[in-house]
Amino acid sequence: MSRFLSAALTLSLLAAPATQTAAAQNAAGQSLKTVHIGLGYIPNVQFTPFYVANRLGYFKAEGLNVEYQHGNVSDLMPLLLQGKLDFVVGDPEDAVFTRVAGQPVKYIMALYQKVPVTVFSLASKNIRNAADLKGKTIGIPGPFGQTYFALGALLDSAGLKESDVKLASIGFTQLEAVRGGRVDAAVGYVNNEVVNLKAAGVPINTLDVTAAYPMVGVGLMTTEKNLSGDLAKKVVRASQRAMRLTINDPARAFKIGLNDFKSGGGSLAVLQASVPLMQSALTRVNGLGYSDPAAWSKAVAYLQKQGKVPASAKASDFYSNAAVSKTLK
Repeated sequence: MSRFLSAALTLSLLAAPATQTAAAQNAAGQSLKTVHIGLGYIPNVQFTPFYVANRLGYFKAEGLNVEYQHGNVSDLMPLLLQGKLDFVVGDPEDAVFTRVAGQPVKYIMALYQKVPVTVFSLASKNIRNAADLKGKTIGIPGPFGQTYFALGALLDSAGLKESDVKLASIGFTQLEAVRGGRVDAAVGYVNNEVVNLKAAGVPINTLDVTAAYPMVGVGLMTTEKNLSGDLAKKVVRASQRAMRLTINDPARAFKIGLNDFKSGGGSLAVLQASVPLMQSALTRVNGLGYSDPAAWSKAVAYLQKQGKVPASAKASDFYSNAAVSKTLK
């Protein structure tokens, strides 16, 4: 769903001291630690659990006063590294490539247990499997992010190369480009474009990319400094509580989130389609937000095959489950 979140990370960072957060006071006079979290894109239904955690006081229960900042992840990540943000919500690849660039960042909580990416097309195009993409024009936001790497892995699984298709960088106009016939297919999200096309009664075909690229989806990342204490555990625990409420009562969560993303920020149908992505057999045992080590290993192996990650790197270099509470399932 994040059409959302990934952008190419070209890290050119100015050395800057970490900013000192100000203390806030709750109604009882208890001192709260202010925490700044960067949410990619703009206020949107995809961030509902984070809005819920704030609105229902889950962060305050952990002694935290959370302030959100929206923007492109490529702009938020430097702020994280400079200490101006404490956490950023983005795709796992954002953490991977920042780490590869030598920065101490780790992905610490999976909002989505699997990649929400899909390749979708009008049913009339008769694209039913990856092999059918040969010779076709495929719309992508650009040559970056989870959509790009998931598509590459899907093509690879069918023995195809990028040169076997025509990639068209169309920004985030995938739905319009497919409906208008400007592309044969586009890389989008099962909980966004697919939901909207089906709601409009448009017959479509979708290609599952998760077997080819079994990576987790968008989630929370931070610096190793924040992992060394209990701050990350507090932020994750509050987020897990909000994820659980969202899963159990998406209609209520949507109503709460509307205070932040307003009427133009997405639909209840999109949130309902996102709920299955938030849970898995692993989360029922290990807690919501848990990252699947096997998924990480397979996805990192693909990125290594593409020369994007050093062969010496281990998947565990890029993520941690240390902050995830097993009691919040």
